[in-house]
Amino acid sequence: MAVLIILLLVIIDQVIKVEVKTTMYLGESNRVTDWFFITFIENNGMAYGMSFIYKPLLTLFRIVACSAIGYYIYKVVKRDTRIGYVVCLSMILAGAAGNIFDCLFYGQVFTVSTPYNIAEFVSFGDGYAPLLQGRVVDMFYFPLWEWPDWMPLIGGQVFFSPVFNFADSCISVGVVLLLLFFRKEMETISQVLELKSEEGVEKSEENKE
Repeated sequence: MAVLIILLLVIIDQVIKVEVKTTMYLGESNRVTDWFFITFIENNGMAYGMSFIYKPLLTLFRIVACSAIGYYIYKVVKRDTRIGYVVCLSMILAGAAGNIFDCLFYGQVFTVSTPYNIAEFVSFGDGYAPLLQGRVVDMFYFPLWEWPDWMPLIGGQVFFSPVFNFADSCISVGVVLLLLFFRKEMETISQVLELKSEEGVEKSEENKE
């Protein structure tokens, strides 16, 4: 079940991104409603357009984090854990994997997106960036409202300005659901894993003796 959820969410994420990247100019924005736009941007960094870590290092960190989450899901599934907990963890892993896919391959298989040119598929390795340095595609923009001009510091600014993608949403929703409904599982399973780790260390020391 966990594998199917992860595959399904990653496929949905990639279908949306490829559709946006191959049909829209960079910076193009299509109005859906007054509070929802499809706005094509790319970012070199973390979720919601943040960027403050060297890109290859960030990509490698994401791969390590995904591997750790995947191993944790494997351990959790082996225990009799609520399905909802596994679903939330799978959503987080799928979201992280979706953005990793962009970083790993988009720079290799797409031409560069600009405000004047729509990206096209090219032969692997002939794209706009080296391996690990592809840019993440974002598209969902929800300018829900603007703060009144008379408010200090935030007056006239949009309440929610980040542009994000489906993968970011999977991560955010998964984390929120974990915090709201599965805190007990997180604490209990973490304690069990710590105990098993300590037991392993003790057995190793006994074998050495």
